Amino acid sequence: MKIVALFNNKGGVSKTTTTFNLGWMLSIIGKRVLIVDSDPQCNLTGLCVATTKEKKLDRLYESGVSNIKSALDPVLGGTLEPLTAAKCVEFENNENLFLLPGHVQFAEFDTTYNIAETMTGSLNLMKNVPGAFRKMLELTAKEYKIDIVLVDMSPSISATNSNILMQSDYFIVPCAPDYFCYMAINSLLTIFPKWEITYKKMQDNDVFQSATYKMKNTPPIFLGILHQRYRPRNGSPVKAFAEWINDINDLVDSKLVPVLREHNMLPKQLGSNNYEESYNLCNIADFNSLIAQSQEHNVPVFLLTQDQVQKAGNVWENMKKNRDDFYDTFSVLSNRVINLIELNP
Repeated sequence: MKIVALFNNKGGVSKTTTTFNLGWMLSIIGKRVLIVDSDPQCNLTGLCVATTKEKKLDRLYESGVSNIKSALDPVLGGTLEPLTAAKCVEFENNENLFLLPGHVQFAEFDTTYNIAETMTGSLNLMKNVPGAFRKMLELTAKEYKIDIVLVDMSPSISATNSNILMQSDYFIVPCAPDYFCYMAINSLLTIFPKWEITYKKMQDNDVFQSATYKMKNTPPIFLGILHQRYRPRNGSPVKAFAEWINDINDLVDSKLVPVLREHNMLPKQLGSNNYEESYNLCNIADFNSLIAQSQEHNVPVFLLTQDQVQKAGNVWENMKKNRDDFYDTFSVLSNRVINLIELNP
């Protein structure tokens, strides 16, 4: 089981839709995949099971399945019970894909994570907190025979996100080609090193070393960035978007990569044809009207049918071409992710 986190401290960069569509494609090509909603907004959960209203979320929680809060409550909620495998949502038409739903109150655990970080192990009660998230996923992965876990993270700079990222095996940074994302990437130059240093100190602490649920002792590996939400023309981003894509690629190459190399967070092997350019894994154009249909029918954009779209003639033919292009794009992305994981176990 390998954990891949999708994180950017800027919202609106399609982390959720990428997690959903990438998870589906990985499962289609034969991997057993668990997608995890760690964002208290629960948008990934809504994409999967049509639970966009709070009452529907309540009904989901009452159905007997676990959620990220209930799965971690034995440790983070202070009940001091052993962690067990989460009971995941199973997809009726996809036996390889599973969901661990989010919970609107998951953000309440941030105080617990923050205490564990700042107290650096002086409270014995906190010793199992840093390793609980990964241990819970390991138990769940064993139960469902999972190969890859994809974690949709919230855009916040929080102790919770610090734990999720540092206890993952790999991470991807989804991007939008604009000024605000450029500045968000720039801020990661200090955020990622701070998180790595914090967890290295915790790993060296005697109290945390005596924990039942031990922390992962190596930092996560950066697989690359994804450029999304741009308008294409003739198969390529229009000029304004292309310029921001180039600027962000340059920033990643010139500043982020050296910082990550210093903190042992880069892959040792890149293989061949793993990137569009630099550490850019893939360019994914705006989904446009397909995204609304995807959300309504809880299926990835590349599997939408004509009946679901309810269009005919030239309109359907154009949408079908876009749908098929997205299938090819996510197929390429999935194989690149798998290849990088295999090269950097």
